[in-house]
Amino acid sequence: MTPSTTAPTTPSTTASTTPPGTPSTTPEKPHLAPVDVPDAAALARVQQLCDLTEPYTSGPAEEELFAAAMAEINDWHRDRSPFFRSLYDDGARPDTPYGAPLVHANFFKRHEVLSIPEEEVHLHLTSSGTTGQKSQMFFDEWTIRSAQRMVARIFDHNGWITPDQPVNYLLYSYEPARDLNLGTSFTDNYLCDFAPARQVEYALRNTGNGHEFDPFGCVAALRRFAEDDVPVRILGFPAFLWFTLERMRAMGLPPLELPEGSLIILGGGWKGHTDRQIGKHELYARVTEQLGVPSERIRDTFGSVEHCIPYIECAHHNLHAPVWSRVFIRSTRTLEPLPYGERGYLHLVSPYITSVPAQSVVMGDLASLHPGEECGCELTTPWFTIHGRAGVSRNRSCAVAAAELMKGMS
Repeated sequence: MTPSTTAPTTPSTTASTTPPGTPSTTPEKPHLAPVDVPDAAALARVQQLCDLTEPYTSGPAEEELFAAAMAEINDWHRDRSPFFRSLYDDGARPDTPYGAPLVHANFFKRHEVLSIPEEEVHLHLTSSGTTGQKSQMFFDEWTIRSAQRMVARIFDHNGWITPDQPVNYLLYSYEPARDLNLGTSFTDNYLCDFAPARQVEYALRNTGNGHEFDPFGCVAALRRFAEDDVPVRILGFPAFLWFTLERMRAMGLPPLELPEGSLIILGGGWKGHTDRQIGKHELYARVTEQLGVPSERIRDTFGSVEHCIPYIECAHHNLHAPVWSRVFIRSTRTLEPLPYGERGYLHLVSPYITSVPAQSVVMGDLASLHPGEECGCELTTPWFTIHGRAGVSRNRSCAVAAAELMKGMS
């Protein structure tokens, strides 16, 4: 691997104006800066909801605000999207308190739908690798910057924004390349903005004709970072991290001790290699054993290009819903809502998105929802567990394409 001395660049998240009543932010944390909705009159409650600074606050006031924001965003998309208007006017609204018709994530693999003029598209991201069907998602400036600010608020809540503490990055994601617009790559690069980079290494190296997984480069980077005096941040696909740990063991290398303050944020799952998947607690234990990073500094995440709300594990390793979203579980037979503990389709709801009518998306993931008090951490919002993908599909996610690069590498 050739060391890089600068972090990847991403769109700025500094807003030019401050909405009335918005808490101020400091220059050291520009990711928390105010962002304006496209129409302050039509989306006043959406603005208010997305301006909430505490990511896991909950109560009657927050619920009332969320419902009002959903009513606004439903009207927004009904007025601007013929597709959504046809669903809404046909009464295709299931048993949900927010009145939004369900749209399956797979819809976005076959259709491009917008609620904004094309000239207002600020960013275009896809959900898959080099082949296979891709979700085509289009974001105006409000939507993507609002989602980024949510990530920043969760990082700030956990004390992970450290503008004065450089870190070394090992990214288990795609090295930037021309025309690469994968959502996972964009997200991992954005996460590099929360702490200044001393060095950045990529596990999926750009060969000029695609990407290749470089396990020996990852091992070399970890050994070098262990000798440095700054924390390490490891971001990306958990499968690649596991294969790196396995390669270290096969090479007979002794355990490393990454510097204090190191942090591991994983995402993307094991799709495509489920036959070799291990449980997350076994993975975390191996990380602690071989890299010296304690369990509470290892967090998995869930997200998708169709629904960019960040779901990041708490210290007890559960995915709590932040204040800007609501989570439901739907029956795989009837799409009716299921009670806590039962498995069904994961249904994610949020009014943050103005560019595409994706405020109520049913994912292809099987999940179960649980009350906040069953977690045992300080967070009170409900949390969910992913149990795998529903059915068999030829559609391939980012993780599928990435996992294929590991064939023959381990």
